[in-house]
Amino acid sequence: MSKVMKIVLIILAVIILLAVVCAIFISQISKNLEELSDIPLDNVDLSVIPNGIYAGSYNAFPIAVEVEVKVQDNKIIAINLIKHRNGQGKAAEAISEMVVDAQSLKVDAISGATYSSKVILLAIKDALMSATEK
Repeated sequence: MSKVMKIVLIILAVIILLAVVCAIFISQISKNLEELSDIPLDNVDLSVIPNGIYAGSYNAFPIAVEVEVKVQDNKIIAINLIKHRNGQGKAAEAISEMVVDAQSLKVDAISGATYSSKVILLAIKDALMSATEK
């Protein structure tokens, strides 16, 4: 076998290996995002949450969110997004205002940002749940 043929075969093997790794990576991302649909998003009873600022987070690769939720007089008065890694823009961040307005996690996802919306809501729920565990 000639030297050129060996080089071509090695390059071809590397390309095939990269394609397989990329397919596995994309499959894992799709699986993570599809599992978000199955996670229930029940409301948290605000009447049992003391005044304070509570941190929460949620990760569903490739989306990661960290929030701070400020509760006063059994109402959510502010939600600050500390981190929102989503890779495709910031449209879902409007959901924080919707939660404050509705005083509920039961709000519609932002069109075109369904997965980011859900991860933000799960991070808010995590923050509120941490308040009830103290």
